[in-house]
Parts: sequence; structure tokens; C-alpha cells
Amino acid sequence: MLNQANQSNQIQTLTETKQKPDSYATKQPTYTSGFSNQLEKNTHSQNKFLPECIRLNFNDLKPFEKLNDQFQELGIVFDNCLVIQPSNPSFPSLSGLKVIMASPKSGLMEISFLRPVNWVSGLVTSSQRLVIYAHNQNGEIVDKSVLPKANLANSDSDIPPNVILSVSAENITKVKFICFDGNFTLDEFRFCVST
Repeated sequence: MLNQANQSNQIQTLTETKQKPDSYATKQPTYTSGFSNQLEKNTHSQNKFLPECIRLNFNDLKPFEKLNDQFQELGIVFDNCLVIQPSNPSFPSLSGLKVIMASPKSGLMEISFLRPVNWVSGLVTSSQRLVIYAHNQNGEIVDKSVLPKANLANSDSDIPPNVILSVSAENITKVKFICFDGNFTLDEFRFCVST
């Protein structure tokens, strides 16, 4: 549970003491707060083996801004990403007004980590089947997670929009979101590194 929260300069530091390290090796995300900051940083001071987790929120970016190195100081670089404020109600945002989508090439988004991470997640809404692949420094796939079919809002899908997809493995240096013949949006992007 949440024990302490401090907020300054769009960085929120949270201390959780009841999470076990094993819980981060699963496909389940750890939600820490509802703050709508651009960045949420989660640090664990009581156990040096717990991960440091960062949550990105895209609300402070401009609509139609190309997303690439805006978060490079955090060790993350985006490729083929565009910030949007969805006008199509089928692709709702959960945490604010803005999400990211694959553009200009639809259906493919790549996110590289300058320092390897061990857990990545995001909330996705997709018009087709979507897969997130985690790659190591050799380009090998070390984990994947699949959204088996579309989950658009206001559709007959039994999967709700903004469903969580996550991958976990040691030394993830890149993730690829691939939507086959469709479009998707990504919100609440999170990643963790062992400290």
C-alpha cells in the first residue's frame, strides 16, 4: 500500500512497503496513484531489490507532436509515435486528454530503453489484434503479451478499452507494439528497472 507521496516539478516519488519483488515478475501492473503528472516515479527505499518504476503521462505534450526524445533524460526514446487528443470515441483516454498512437506508419510503435528495464506496461485500445514484444540487447524476443482482438469503446467487444498489456524479463532494451492491419492508442506507459 501507499505509505508516502511527495510531488515536485512533475515528478512524484512514491514509497511502497508492502509490495514483494516477486509481484513485479508477473504480468500484473502496480498502480500507485491517480495524479495526472507527466511523470510519476516510484522508488522503493526499504528493499534495495525492489524496482524503480516510472509512469509517463502525455498530457503536457502538444496534440500532434511527434514523440521521440522528449523523455530521453529518463532513458527512453520513442519511434513512430504521435501524441493525439482522441476525437474518435472508440479510442478513449483513461488518464487525461492525450494518448499516443503509431504514426506515420500505422500499427507499429517502438520504444527503446537506454538502460535495460525488466518490466513494461501500457493501457491499449486497438482496432485489431495487438502484440507487445520485449527484446534484449541482441534483438532477441524475451517476452510478449497479446491482445487477441479489438477492444474499441462502444463496440460489442468483450474486452474493455484501455486494457493492460505488460511484459517482463531481464535486460529489456526495446519493446515493439504491433497491430496487424489496424490502429491503436497507448496510455499510462510504465517501466521498471531493478535498483
